[in-house]
Amino acid sequence: MRGFGKYYRKTWEERLAILRDTFYLDDNDIAEIEHVSGNGEIGDTMVENFITQFEIPEGLGLNYVVNGKEYLVPMVTEEPSVIAAASNGARLVKAGGGFNAEVKSRLMLGQIVIENITDVDELVRKIKADQEHLLKVANDAHPSIVRRGGGARWLRTRILANDLLSVDLAVDVQEAMGANMLNTMLEAVANEIQCTYHQDVLMSIMSNYATESLVTTKARIPVSELAKENISGEEVALKIQQASRLAQLDPYRATTNNKGIMNGVDAVTIASGNDWRAIEAGSHAYAARDGQYKGLSQWYFEDGILIGELTLPLPVGSVGGSIKIVPLVKINHKLFKAKDAKELSMIIASVGLGQNLAALYALVTDGIQRGHMRLQLKSLAVSVGAKQDEISKLVNLLEKNKKRDSASARELLEKLRREEL
Repeated sequence: MRGFGKYYRKTWEERLAILRDTFYLDDNDIAEIEHVSGNGEIGDTMVENFITQFEIPEGLGLNYVVNGKEYLVPMVTEEPSVIAAASNGARLVKAGGGFNAEVKSRLMLGQIVIENITDVDELVRKIKADQEHLLKVANDAHPSIVRRGGGARWLRTRILANDLLSVDLAVDVQEAMGANMLNTMLEAVANEIQCTYHQDVLMSIMSNYATESLVTTKARIPVSELAKENISGEEVALKIQQASRLAQLDPYRATTNNKGIMNGVDAVTIASGNDWRAIEAGSHAYAARDGQYKGLSQWYFEDGILIGELTLPLPVGSVGGSIKIVPLVKINHKLFKAKDAKELSMIIASVGLGQNLAALYALVTDGIQRGHMRLQLKSLAVSVGAKQDEISKLVNLLEKNKKRDSASARELLEKLRREEL
């Protein structure tokens, strides 16, 4: 495509000019791109071929009490009702004392994959015998993390095929997300393996399946808090228990159940400046760890209490990456008031469980649409051109007339404006 050669070397103004000329963008299009572009220097630092910032709304999840401490939780999402649902789920859990969360360990995993092996059992024996030396090689590649109390902790071997071996390295990355650090250490160990054992290394790369960074959060809700209109709290609790069981049995339901959990997890992860795609991939892999994809959460009813539990791999950081360069992410960390990455991960997991509770509660009582609908109608009103002071009025008209399509919304908006003139 003409004009896009070495696009990244061009100035921001030149990039926009090429877009204007090649795709016939008008003045309004260019003005909108310029309006939301923000700090171009930050954008150029983070991505190649930068043109603008893509805005997604940020709000606050409320009512979150984790291990006795109350939090405001920044959440970034474009989906209506996510933050409202997360806050409502947390309100129910708060009535039972809040979430109890723990981090059993926080190690990042990487793998060195060796190929073309003639005697895999003999190679495994050699690597196990030399593991202390290989750990030292890893630590020598990144001494600063060792000085801060982190570093390589252990390695293991996994035979993937007769000619393929994975050497897994576990590293304490302290407060960082740790990808670059871990990859540096892996490459050092890979080079040592090549030179010492004369083996071919296929690749050295961190893994996003963070099974050594598991976070568990639990909730206990008295059934008295679950009663709704003509449904008793005990009946609601039993239905949530059955819905949870369904997600363990049926991967079709499990996928949607887990998507709801990730609605909350992703929103907080994005707000914290962490890699939400890595968290998504690791969480879904963890959901299939037993050979069948299952719901990540489990709920059961016992002695008048609805009990929920969620375990997720959450290798998030509190320093590094976009955390140190994006101003809004820095502000969000002030709002989180988490003293370290472990505390942040416990907040994220608790939002996932709160989001799940809200979704299941809606599904087994009113149905999911009732809670979503008004927010969806607000989005519809905005999409047809309603101004700020017209949105609520138009939503009320849409609800009164039981209309949910764009044509009806435009018609009702025109009617609203005519009657106010």
